[in-house]
Amino acid sequence: MLANGSAAVHGETAPGFEAVREAFAANLASGEEIGAAVSVHLHGRKVVDLWGGIADPETGRPWQRDTLQVVYSTTKAVTAACALLLAQRGDLDLDAPVARYWPEFAAGGKERIPVRWLLTHQAGLPALDHPVTPAEAVAWDPVVRALAAQRPFWEPGTEHGYHALTYGWLVGEVVRRVSGRSLGTFLAEEIAGPLGLDLWIGLPASQQHRVSRIVTDPAAFDAAAIDLDAVPEPMRDVLAAYTDPGSLTTRAMTLVQPALDHNRPEEQAAELPATNGVCTARALSGFYAALIGHRVLTPAALAAATEEQVAGVDRILRVPVRIGTGFGLPTPDAFWYSPTAFGFGGLGGSLGFADPASGLAFGYVMNRVRHEVPDLRAARLLAAVEAA
Repeated sequence: MLANGSAAVHGETAPGFEAVREAFAANLASGEEIGAAVSVHLHGRKVVDLWGGIADPETGRPWQRDTLQVVYSTTKAVTAACALLLAQRGDLDLDAPVARYWPEFAAGGKERIPVRWLLTHQAGLPALDHPVTPAEAVAWDPVVRALAAQRPFWEPGTEHGYHALTYGWLVGEVVRRVSGRSLGTFLAEEIAGPLGLDLWIGLPASQQHRVSRIVTDPAAFDAAAIDLDAVPEPMRDVLAAYTDPGSLTTRAMTLVQPALDHNRPEEQAAELPATNGVCTARALSGFYAALIGHRVLTPAALAAATEEQVAGVDRILRVPVRIGTGFGLPTPDAFWYSPTAFGFGGLGGSLGFADPASGLAFGYVMNRVRHEVPDLRAARLLAAVEAA
């Protein structure tokens, strides 16, 4: 039976997992958190469900059991699961050309790009020749039309580069063409609804009052003030990519101008399947528990989806990554590394992942977006979980 929480840290931990509560309380007490939640399932059983802090610093609203959080790119694994479910049913062939399902996509020399390369960030479409506005991003169709017309930025299949924003429209449009439903509707009807998860891409207006306010720390460095010659060689290429306004890295990250603000209700209500998933930590770990419990994908389908497809230095991020079919795979230096783990993290620290070998499913969400490297908040929680 789960034990009741304390005044500062609310929620429950199963016997033996008390150290996770202590680590969570320490994160809150350190000032590194404003509001956060963490949840853990082990072999399908919930063993940690904790929350605390402030959901909205502007009003003082406390973080409660049902508080929701925008999780940025942690959303991408949820989006992938929708496409993978269609593939499992035989409705979508991952190795067929995207143009089979989305004929307009064939423009610009893209007629042979398979669906799989959208999920593995190999399509060469991380940016657009011309930025789009937030209104166009929310409207969906303007960006989809632009992506259909866009020529790839590299020969598809020869490199991989993080499709930070475009991933959602690319995969989401394929799901829409195949299923006849928007990705958010498909998620609600086929995965989140049946599993009873507080998890949305396209938040209903009736749930908006539950969302925590994102608080973004100032940038960790002043790009204009950096002397790249003085930067150690291993980091020089990374910083050069992020500080050059004309680099493909910068263009991919600044595709929408002015930048999206996921505190805006209209952005939470829209479907932006690369970045605007909204959920509780409980739903996030529950999603991964359902995946490794084979309640969404069969064992064979999950094994295929989590098999490494590409690895090496990412053309956009400029650091080594490992990618499955829609799921991120941890590199050996990642704090959540296991040879069998898969998942996805989001801007500022959110993380969802599972490890079939240990039966662990982990979900961590927070409202303070930090740029410090390393950000140890989730790492401390996972260390306590592993010790338990």
